[in-house]
Amino acid sequence: MEAFYWLVFGWLAVVVAAMELSKTNRDRASTSSAFNSFKNNYILVYSLMMAGDWLQGPYVYYLYSQYGYGKGDIGRLFIAGFGSSMLFGTIVGSLADKQGRKRASVTYCITYILSCMTKHSPQFKVLMLGRVLGGIATSLLFSAFESWLVAEHNKRGFEPQWLSITFSKAIFLGNGLVAIIAGLFANLLTDNLGFGPVAPFDAAACFLAIGMAIILSTWTENYGDPSDTKGLLTQFQVAASAISSDEKIALLGAIQSLFEGSMYTFVFLWTPALSPNDEDIPHGFIFATFMLSSMLGSSIASRLMARPTPRVESYMQLVFAVAAVTLLLPVITSFLVAPSTVKGGSISFGGCIQLVGFCTFEACVGIFWPSIMKMRSQYIPEESRSTIMNFFRIPLNIFVCVVLYNVSAFPMTVMFGMCSCFLFLASLLQRRLMMVSEIHRSKSQDWTDMKERDTEAEPLNIG
Repeated sequence: MEAFYWLVFGWLAVVVAAMELSKTNRDRASTSSAFNSFKNNYILVYSLMMAGDWLQGPYVYYLYSQYGYGKGDIGRLFIAGFGSSMLFGTIVGSLADKQGRKRASVTYCITYILSCMTKHSPQFKVLMLGRVLGGIATSLLFSAFESWLVAEHNKRGFEPQWLSITFSKAIFLGNGLVAIIAGLFANLLTDNLGFGPVAPFDAAACFLAIGMAIILSTWTENYGDPSDTKGLLTQFQVAASAISSDEKIALLGAIQSLFEGSMYTFVFLWTPALSPNDEDIPHGFIFATFMLSSMLGSSIASRLMARPTPRVESYMQLVFAVAAVTLLLPVITSFLVAPSTVKGGSISFGGCIQLVGFCTFEACVGIFWPSIMKMRSQYIPEESRSTIMNFFRIPLNIFVCVVLYNVSAFPMTVMFGMCSCFLFLASLLQRRLMMVSEIHRSKSQDWTDMKERDTEAEPLNIG
């Protein structure tokens, strides 16, 4: 079965390489040198930030277990991270809009570096503090950087459609290639060089420090609403009012929460799903395969967004539907494929089917990220961008905390079935968003046409 892993990885690598090398002028937008310089600077910073995040991922659970903590204590530490992101996320998001997105990005670096430093202590309270800091940093990572990019892009007068280029390339590199390299580098530090499970966290802190230096030296500050007349509570009220009064923003928030909630649940479930009888599976290699699948998805997204049709609101319906089917595979295989009764050994036939499905799901994740970023840039108002984006993460964090707390209370097939239902619902809501946006575009076009007719109409000559 070892050949099966290489077959899947090799096929994905060939397809990704072919997709990137076969891009034509139709798949690439003609851009300016000033934009390319701006884009490359952001992608470099974003990749360093994601390297700091990806280096830690594979060894968080392992480090806690090495300190002697069991599943219950480790679960509480993880819940603290998501709970912190939920409680403090909206506050730091509002501060980013008010105090500046560059300042918030630097705060992310400092907060995450401090979180990495706490990993040197085996004391539960110190580790808990590290998780709280990590939760705050996560909220900033997924709001401050994107908010800075959109505002700075518009401030410099670049074409709006060029944002899609930056989004897709950032995800391709930061969430794909960098993740693979970070996983291999973390494994090199921990196992091959023998520096121990804390080494990846120290390396992460170094990458974050380098990224912070680039931000401080090259980025300019931008704001959502810097006025001193609006307090934090007013910022919350403005953001809540925007969500409740604009159906497009509300739908976008619901879609994001449903998809990301399913995605984070998948992160906890894929290992037991592929090895229900303690089969010997190469976790690191499978993780790299998932990231390669994500790169394939972001490459597909870059092609789709470079063209006028189909619109992102249209093709994302299909993406969510496909994702729903892939997470339904563990339920289907549990009925159609006889489970293995042998402990250990290599991956089962049912596991092979699920692995292919999970790679397809990760490709959907690769399409999702740049696409949702593009929709957020279109629909979320600039003055409350970071605040609203962190509002979207509240139901997500509640959902993940509930799942973590009850992960052993439900059969795995129930959990996957629930995620599949959420993704089908996201597909339906995406269709509704497309319909609402089409109505809005139609009205805007009618209004523009009417103004042009009024301008072109000649005054009547009487007499």
